Amino acid sequence: MATFDITTIVQSLHEARHRWRQQQSRGSEPGGREFPSRNALAAIIDSLKGVLFPMRLGPPDLRQESEDFHVAHALDGVLHALLKQVRRELTYNAGLRGEPLRAVDASIGHDIDHAALDAVRRFAAALPAIRALLDSDVMAAYQGDPAARSVDEVLLCYPGVLAMIHYRIAHQFYTLGLTLLARIVAELAHGATGIDIHPGARIGPGFFIGHGTGVVIGETAVIGARVRLYQAVTLGAKRFPTDADGNLQKGLPRHPVVEDDVVIYAGATVLGLITIGKGAIIGGNVWLTHDVPPGGRIAQAESRVGAFANGIAAA
Repeated sequence: MATFDITTIVQSLHEARHRWRQQQSRGSEPGGREFPSRNALAAIIDSLKGVLFPMRLGPPDLRQESEDFHVAHALDGVLHALLKQVRRELTYNAGLRGEPLRAVDASIGHDIDHAALDAVRRFAAALPAIRALLDSDVMAAYQGDPAARSVDEVLLCYPGVLAMIHYRIAHQFYTLGLTLLARIVAELAHGATGIDIHPGARIGPGFFIGHGTGVVIGETAVIGARVRLYQAVTLGAKRFPTDADGNLQKGLPRHPVVEDDVVIYAGATVLGLITIGKGAIIGGNVWLTHDVPPGGRIAQAESRVGAFANGIAAA
C-alpha cells in the first residue's frame, strides 16, 4: 500500500500560508475568512435574475397572477442574503485598513451594520433603473441581430445579455464602494460567457455585444448609448503608469471613451485614453491607439496614426 509524507507537506503548506499572511500584513488574525462568498453571490444573482425578469428567468411554474407575490418574497430573501455578504466585505475592508479583525465586532461592528444596511437599501432602490437599462440592452440585441426571432430568445439565450445582467448589477455594487462583490459578480459572468467587463466601466443604455466570446472592457472605459461590439473586441489600456517606487498607479483613466452609436467589429483592439467619436465605425481586426472623429470609418489600412490628416478615412 502506498504511503505519503502528509505531515511534512501539511507543515510546508502551513509555513507558506504564514509567509503570505505576514507579507500581506494580516498575520494570523482570527476572522480571516470574513470576505464575501462566491457561492452565496452566485445564488443571490440567480435570485435577482428572477426578481428582474420573473416570467422568463424566475421559477418555471410561475404564473402572471402571482408574479408580484413571487417578486416580493424572492426580493426579501435575496436582500437579507445580500446584507450578510455586504457586511462581510465591509468587515474585510476594515481588516485591510489595519483595524484588528478580532476587534471589528466590538469596536466598529455597529457602524458596519448601519453601512451595510444603507448599501443594500440603496441597491434595492436602484433595481427598477437596472431593469430599465437591461430592457434597452435586450431590445438592442433583438434589433441588432437579424438571427434573433424574439426578445425572449435574446433574454434566454444570448451570452451578451447574460453578461450585461451581471454587469448592470455589479456596476451598482461598484458605485456603492462594494468593489469585491462587484468583481465576484462580474467574474461569474466572465467564466460563463467568456465576456470580461470590469464593473467599473460606465456603459450607457442600448448596449449590444454580438456573439460575445473574447470581449474585454477595462475598468475606466466609458461607453455611450446604442453602442455595438462584436466578438474578440478589446477596450484596453495602452500603458500602465507607475509611481516613484515603480508601483502601478491604480484608478487612473486609461481606457477608451466610446461615444454614442459607435460600432466596433470583431477582433478590433482599441487601446488607451482615446475617444471614438459619435457614429464611428471601427472595422474588424483593427489595432487602434488614436482618436477617431465623429462619423469616422476605420479599416485595417486606415488604423495607423495620421489616417485623418486629410479628412475622414473610408472603410
